[in-house]
Amino acid sequence: MSSPQDFAGRTALVTGGASGIGLACVELLLARGARVVLADLNTARTAEVASRVGAIPSAFDVADRAAVASAQRQLAEQGIAVELLVNCAGIVQSPEPPSVMPHEVFRRVLAIDFEGTYTCCAEFGTAMAQRGRGAIVNIASVAGMRSMPLHSYSPAKAAVVSLTECLAGEWGRSGVRVNTVSPGYTVTAALQSQIDLGLRDPEKLKSNSALGRLIAPADIANAVVFLLSEQAGMITGVNLPVDAGWLVAGSWNTFGGVRSGVQPGVQA
Repeated sequence: MSSPQDFAGRTALVTGGASGIGLACVELLLARGARVVLADLNTARTAEVASRVGAIPSAFDVADRAAVASAQRQLAEQGIAVELLVNCAGIVQSPEPPSVMPHEVFRRVLAIDFEGTYTCCAEFGTAMAQRGRGAIVNIASVAGMRSMPLHSYSPAKAAVVSLTECLAGEWGRSGVRVNTVSPGYTVTAALQSQIDLGLRDPEKLKSNSALGRLIAPADIANAVVFLLSEQAGMITGVNLPVDAGWLVAGSWNTFGGVRSGVQPGVQA
């Protein structure tokens, strides 16, 4: 069983930590006793959120290898050795066909969602491997596990899952575990904005999951922190979907959808 201080004395870095899933991970790690470096792109917002929650700010663009390397070096020079890493920084795209989607959008999504994850792993994970200890969780998506009209985002997230498997093999004997969490439809500010604008129907999103629920950022953070913890000490190279059963429910639509309520013949 985890304790409120099971990360005491350990330092975590969370990219994309100023909002959404990243911020939920920051808050839970802090609550569990970790010292947390909150990394995000916007300098002012990174500093403001870090100050509010009690984290160390570090503003950089994950798509810029030199900036990531500089951040890693600066933290090391301050005596801050990152041994827990959550790669949460990412952007989404509109569901456009290739004939419409600008190529610069395609490249930017790949640069942040996949290459940014690789770069942070390469810089911070290599340092962990050299010290002989560490754990990394990369945030992918169920979009990387099914066909969707997201011709940059989905392949980028699928690549994150493959990268995780590769790095788990690369660094396992060096004491570094690498895993993936693949969220389903999570009520971040971005999704809530689409719902508020009438662009997404939350009831349809719920109906396509086995549990009939949307996911909160804290639900994702719980899975991330578990995989970072010593409770998951024998787990590496896995992709853990946290999707309210979205992956298993889709094929039920050809039979009228997932059943609800008490099953026939079962007494309440």
